[in-house]
Amino acid sequence: MINNFDLNDYPLWTALVTPFSESGEVDYTALEQLVAEQQDANNGILLLGSTGEGLALSLKEQQAIVEHVCQLAPSVPLMVAVGGMNLKQQVAWVEYCNQLPIHGYLLGSPLYAKPGVVGQTHWFESLLDASNHPCMLYNVPGRSAVEISPQVIKNLAEHRNLWALKEASGDISKFEGFRTASPTLAIFSGDDALMPYFAQAGAKGLVSVAANAWPSQTHEFVKRSLSGQYPNLFTDWSQAIQSLFAVANPIPVKVLMHLQGKINTPHLRPPLTHLELEQTDSITHANNTILSWN
Repeated sequence: MINNFDLNDYPLWTALVTPFSESGEVDYTALEQLVAEQQDANNGILLLGSTGEGLALSLKEQQAIVEHVCQLAPSVPLMVAVGGMNLKQQVAWVEYCNQLPIHGYLLGSPLYAKPGVVGQTHWFESLLDASNHPCMLYNVPGRSAVEISPQVIKNLAEHRNLWALKEASGDISKFEGFRTASPTLAIFSGDDALMPYFAQAGAKGLVSVAANAWPSQTHEFVKRSLSGQYPNLFTDWSQAIQSLFAVANPIPVKVLMHLQGKINTPHLRPPLTHLELEQTDSITHANNTILSWN
């Protein structure tokens, strides 16, 4: 039975990493522990996003991960990422996941092709039509090479399954354009560092990388940001987040989680590698600082 979660009750969603063994296989024991940590912090869980290296996994691995986490029946909602550039395959993925006890989808912009407003509208509308659950669109031009324009949001504003937008362009000024296009759309920061600014602009919350390493502390920071009570933590937070993005995500956070003992290896799927992070002093210092909050 699927729990009837109100997804807006979860201002923090953790873009969960995918832990690997020494041989490069998915480490399901570590995955269970990570899910339990997020559940304890009352954070929503996003599976197979870019932080979860979703596109570096085979379809069988993707299916196995989602099925495994569903079988754990966590007491927090599950969102599954939908990403790629083949619409037929992505619709099939949504239809597969519709059969499982999940609660939402993160719909990424089509990769590489750089479609315009008409093509993007068709892409998202097709996925929204296929979904049985609320959907969060994902604006991340740094990865997709194309921006979601406010016009696309306006075109889709009345769709029954359009719930939210994850805004990760790095430009806080775009918030107002999306808000004007769809006043009722829930907008989430896709950038840990910008959460306080998004909160001031009226965001609903954060889809976070940092919450992998610091589940409860990130939850508290988001809570304080949304209530305007973050100033005494802001400098520490900014410096810590900078260390988590010193090289491509999710390299630093997986290295840190290995140092914390949360995962057994820092391994990633090629072309990413933990060897890219040549020194760990910054993330170790950040970890000590954030963990001192409580």
